Amino acid sequence: MPQEAAEIAAGYAFAGPALDLGALLWDGKCLPDAQVRIPLPMLNRHGLVAGATGTGKTKTLQLIAEQLAAQGVPVFLADVKGDLSGISAPGEPSDPVRERSGEVGQEWEATGFPCEFYALGGIGPGIPVRATVTSFGPVLLSKVLQLNQTQEQSLGLIFHYADQKGLELHDLKDLRAVVAFLTSDEGKPELKNIGGLSTVTAGVILRALTAFEAQGMAPFFGNPEFDVSEFLRTAPDGRGQVSVLELPAVQDKPHLFSTFLMWMLADLFNNLPEVGDVERPKLVFFFDEAHLLFNGASKAFLESITQTVRLIRSKGVGVFFVTQTPKDVPGDVLAQLGNRVQHALRAFTPDDQKALRATVKTFPHSAYDLEETLTSLGTGEAAVTVLSEKGAPTPVAATRLRAPESRMGPVDAAELDRAVKGSLLYSRYAEAVDPESAFEVLTAQQTERNARQQAEAEAAKAEKESAKAGRSGGGQDASMVDQVVGSGIFKSLARSLGTQIGREISRSIFGTRRRS
Repeated sequence: MPQEAAEIAAGYAFAGPALDLGALLWDGKCLPDAQVRIPLPMLNRHGLVAGATGTGKTKTLQLIAEQLAAQGVPVFLADVKGDLSGISAPGEPSDPVRERSGEVGQEWEATGFPCEFYALGGIGPGIPVRATVTSFGPVLLSKVLQLNQTQEQSLGLIFHYADQKGLELHDLKDLRAVVAFLTSDEGKPELKNIGGLSTVTAGVILRALTAFEAQGMAPFFGNPEFDVSEFLRTAPDGRGQVSVLELPAVQDKPHLFSTFLMWMLADLFNNLPEVGDVERPKLVFFFDEAHLLFNGASKAFLESITQTVRLIRSKGVGVFFVTQTPKDVPGDVLAQLGNRVQHALRAFTPDDQKALRATVKTFPHSAYDLEETLTSLGTGEAAVTVLSEKGAPTPVAATRLRAPESRMGPVDAAELDRAVKGSLLYSRYAEAVDPESAFEVLTAQQTERNARQQAEAEAAKAEKESAKAGRSGGGQDASMVDQVVGSGIFKSLARSLGTQIGREISRSIFGTRRRS
């Protein structure tokens, strides 16, 4: 082995548990005795998997997820294109698989891994994943609604008003009811008391919500709300559970699913205890199509992402962002990503060449000519640098990656459906429920106002007719109003309102929270 290659290989000779990525490439040759690895305790220091379309990023996710699960670490995968469900089934031996495993020194064995399959709002095959509007919070919802900074701040005031009044925001119709009330004649005095919220801006938010619902977005919000701690489970045999969020049915709604992924991550951060550095992560979360998360993001949103990524490591959670180039990820977030698997980049245009040079600058000093290396890597090859067991960056290693041992392609629809329906979680989340919340409370209040106004109108009419007849019926008319207002329907409405008022609610980084 050449001296330079031996020095690189020495940087990956870890003593503790590690994931095997593949074998070192040097001077066009694959060196199976020089294994490239990631220390298991460093997986919660986050990472980046990047590369042009078709270079093998999805298979890299599958490879890393398999090895994590095999070592008892739960994994979350966002399956945007619908080709990761095969991780649940043993792979199929083939000549390319045998050739690859022989080149990299891999003892390949067909293996399936324990999986749960999920779908946002139950749209598509999978256990339904829903969030309440209250839990989602104003910052994330503003990203989904594509509101500007002023509108985002105004939406935060609306959430604050609902909190103060004890109005539970379970689904979109609840939030729409609150905004509609605040823009109505009865609600405008309340609007003035919130501070800084104009009728015009509230109207814009109401129209955005109405349009959002019209696009079929309502199923993603509501009850039962998904408990993201389900992602932390292990299988009875001790292997980590692989949670696959199936997204093909909503891949035309990138703002929605990328923001939902951020909600999941924020919810994990909010609910997990501090554990510091651990021997193995409690969960590794792969954030696919990461560039969608950052496109058009407000300053508050980007700050919240950065803070979440920086702090969630202490909760034992590792996050890998998956995208085409490192420039898709803001610098403050990129600085938190200690592990890098960079697949090939193209340099066909001036913009491509600029992105290539920018990518090279993000790597440590290397024995390779990285500009040449990154444009000449084949499918299933990558430039790798990770954090060593001591937390220092390893030398950059051009690597021929191992072949996944599970199926490299989706399982068929019937098999996927059986897996979903056979899950113990399916009955817990399959059926949507609609408990009393802001919509019902505000509707009841409007009913009460209408009834009172009608009673007052009837009393005035009776008094007018009595006066015309020369009789004094004022006391009787007043008594009539008292009888209507004191009737059973009003007492019932009063009781339903009493349970909703006066509860103070705290929020976290994204303004998200769980219902009590």
